[in-house]
Amino acid sequence: MSTTTLFDLDYLPRLPKRKDFRIGCIGAGFIMADCHLVAYRQAGFNPVAIASRTKDKAQAVAQRHAIPKVYGAYQELLADREIEVVDVAVPPDQQFAVIAEVVKHADHIRGILAQKPLAMNYAEARKIVDLCKNSGITLAVNQNMRYDQSVRACKSLLDQRVLGDVVFASIDMRAIPHWMPWQKGLGWVTLRIMSIHHLDTFRYWLGDPVRVFASVRPDPRTSAKFAHEDGICLYILEYAGGARAASWDDVWTGPALEGAQSDISIRWRVEGIDGLARGTIGWPDYPHRTPSTLDYTTKKIPGHWISPRWKEVWFPDAFVGTMAQLLCALEENRPAEISGDDNLRTMALVDACYLSAREHRAVELAEILS
Repeated sequence: MSTTTLFDLDYLPRLPKRKDFRIGCIGAGFIMADCHLVAYRQAGFNPVAIASRTKDKAQAVAQRHAIPKVYGAYQELLADREIEVVDVAVPPDQQFAVIAEVVKHADHIRGILAQKPLAMNYAEARKIVDLCKNSGITLAVNQNMRYDQSVRACKSLLDQRVLGDVVFASIDMRAIPHWMPWQKGLGWVTLRIMSIHHLDTFRYWLGDPVRVFASVRPDPRTSAKFAHEDGICLYILEYAGGARAASWDDVWTGPALEGAQSDISIRWRVEGIDGLARGTIGWPDYPHRTPSTLDYTTKKIPGHWISPRWKEVWFPDAFVGTMAQLLCALEENRPAEISGDDNLRTMALVDACYLSAREHRAVELAEILS
């Protein structure tokens, strides 16, 4: 009983029938080289060109992943009429300018996969969404935690009503991310980089909350490197139907890098009227392949925990799903699962957290969306 799923859990992404969409990649950093392109080759997708500010870096990544064309400027890549889909992996303060160039080539470019956060804030994200919509380009945003296997399996349980109406959901992150150099200039740490995953996951599981209350403080470790407000982030989401969700995004986790023992993990929990699901996210162990996990119990099968397991991991396997859903959308002439329109509401929720923390009050999502 402990190793069978019993319920059919839809934990893997649906793949497109056509895998040879010609993908042009903008950016040659870690997320592109070690996640996107690893996943694309694994799935049989077709990256045909790459561009980076440093052509030598792009050349090295191209050689590693057998990409035939290398450009020193992304504008040159965009002019290549063979490109059908553009995968944008640049810092958020550069993404608007890049996408504004991409949409000028809507005569041959049909889809964009953009990084999260989509923009510097909700208002700029809306401009990007409108640019793509007006040009007829299908936009998807790389909210890749939706394709973590345990997160997706939990969504499948919720869709099948195995847990019943949700009472409470939580994510408890005690982990030390590797921060990117560009964050120093923006003064961002957690809300737009890590919390955005959790806020989007709550939206994926439960839909849009009515309001959020957030509290933040600087992370002592990162404060020694640059000033910021959103180090350790705590927030509570309130839903119209009575459900509550909360996350503790603790990027300090004690002096684990300063000599003390570490206690690092990401755990989540969803409690329903009819059942309970709990899981772990294997990402803190990267680059070791540590699959996320799920355990659930339900009144439908009294007295048992059911513990399905899989070999896939969030990084890099989930990145198959983020590109696959865009290619499926292009095949079927429909919006992407993680569309720009949907992501606007995640961006608005992040902005609501910043506003709530600064003004020490609950902020309704409608306040940002209006």
